Amino acid sequence: MIVKMKKATLLVSAKQQLEALKRLRQLGVFHVKFVQNPQSEDADRLRMEAAQTEKALSLLRPGAEGSGPEHPETARQTVSKILDLARKHDTAAAQLAEKQGIRNWFKQWGDFSWSSVQALSKAGLFIRLYVVDKGTLKNLPEDRYTVVLGKSGGSFRIARFAFSPEDRLGLKEENIPPVEAAGLEADIRNILSEVAAIESEMVLLSRERGSLTGHRNRLKKQIEFASVLSGMGVEDRFVYIQGFCPREAVQDLIHAAEQEDWGYAVEEPDDPAEVPTLIRNPKWIRIIHPLIKFMGTVPGYEEKDISLWFLLFFILFFAMLIGDAGYGIVFIILTFITQKKAGKKAPQEFYRLLHVASAATVVWGAASGVWFGIPQIARLPFFRNLVIPQLDASVKDNSSFMIYLCFIIAVVQLTLAHVINAFKIINSPRAFADVGWICILWPIFFLAGYLVLSRPMPHYAVWMFTVGAVLTLVFSNFQKNVFKGMLTTLISLPFSILGSFSDTFSYLRLYAVGIAGATVSTSFNDMLLGTGHSALGLVIAVVFLFLIHALNMVLGCMSVIVHGVRLNLLEFSGHLGMSWTGRRYEPFRE
Repeated sequence: MIVKMKKATLLVSAKQQLEALKRLRQLGVFHVKFVQNPQSEDADRLRMEAAQTEKALSLLRPGAEGSGPEHPETARQTVSKILDLARKHDTAAAQLAEKQGIRNWFKQWGDFSWSSVQALSKAGLFIRLYVVDKGTLKNLPEDRYTVVLGKSGGSFRIARFAFSPEDRLGLKEENIPPVEAAGLEADIRNILSEVAAIESEMVLLSRERGSLTGHRNRLKKQIEFASVLSGMGVEDRFVYIQGFCPREAVQDLIHAAEQEDWGYAVEEPDDPAEVPTLIRNPKWIRIIHPLIKFMGTVPGYEEKDISLWFLLFFILFFAMLIGDAGYGIVFIILTFITQKKAGKKAPQEFYRLLHVASAATVVWGAASGVWFGIPQIARLPFFRNLVIPQLDASVKDNSSFMIYLCFIIAVVQLTLAHVINAFKIINSPRAFADVGWICILWPIFFLAGYLVLSRPMPHYAVWMFTVGAVLTLVFSNFQKNVFKGMLTTLISLPFSILGSFSDTFSYLRLYAVGIAGATVSTSFNDMLLGTGHSALGLVIAVVFLFLIHALNMVLGCMSVIVHGVRLNLLEFSGHLGMSWTGRRYEPFRE
């Protein structure tokens, strides 16, 4: 659920400002709302230092992190050293690329001696290099000496000798690099040695990743403190700060204010758009929070917390989109292995979500008789007893039932959205608009079944749709001037109904993607194992099958993100009226 917030204003003397902020940070419950633009030289300096530290960390190789020195000045010196080495590395890499380019030129044109070319020029003999085609070569005037140095395709590399600086062909001239070919390899070796030394030193400095990470985190806290300090309001000899606090923590804030002799005012938020969102759920629901956080979505303060419904439907969608019990078992094993390797530092809630979703995939795959796309497994006595006839993937006639099931899931989830909306505003006439939408959604469901599966529509579907349209038209924008509200709704209602029709059909992706994955695995199994093989051929077939099934599992996981998450964040949330424009509750804390 979304925790209710209170808006608080704290007033302290200018002399108490720093100590008050330190005390407030220790309390750790106050989400700051800046009174003025938080700009200060200290904050800018700290941001620059934090950016440099972040860049230094990005340059270090991943690996084991040592604790390293913790003193800020030592960390700054390490950052400076890393950045300096990076600049030297970039310079050396640029020089190396230049030298290697020149070496490639000499390989094409031959080992010219720059000093000899210059000496010949002083003596009045000039060398011009060109790339010409066969026709141009034949038509060159014969009054000058021409040497063909090489050929590639239909082009010729030639050297043309002249006795005047102005004596040139009307063609693009190739410039001779102003270096000696003889010393080029030595230069390249020296640069490579320099690059290797720099990289070795960077590897050693990677041991300081732990200390630099701690330094970066300290800087972030210092930036936050400096920003809060500069964002406070000023009135004569006093300063004040505003923000939001969870209701259950208000007494702690008031107690601290009274202890420190601060002035304070606590009130209901006047603008819900400014209020941060804090979601608090039971432990078993919180397993979905890492995924929601990964998607970067935060409901507004006055919107709904859909964590429970997101979790339940996501697990169902995951199971249907993957659709293979064998894959589910592989996911469970991989989750256990990665969780064990990651240790306690890993986000346990995310791993629990993977365990539950993978287990649901095993259940769904067993019920539909899909085990690595091998039908023979599902025919074994034990596995055959697990198959639900209507879900059996080996029965082609079941496709109609699966499509119908997708429509059922659609209408149930979208109906649930409007039920949640109606209960939230149960004391408002606008709740009837959500009842109207429910009455619209079910006839759309019946129509989808009729159009796709030729299922007969109930006789009451038209009347149900009519009642729903009237309720939606009257109550969606209900106001004193009823006709004005109806006119406002009338403009968008047809498009909203068409959108609901599209939303219902969108759930067919659950069946389409699931059956596509099963078809890929079955087809390749038959292709690679359907005919006789030698021992070597069988090994090759098994290797290819491993790669194909691995790719199929990866594509299945991608489809879960693309399709499974989408149905929750777009279709379901759209009918809930959610815009996901909230800001996360981030209290000012140490």
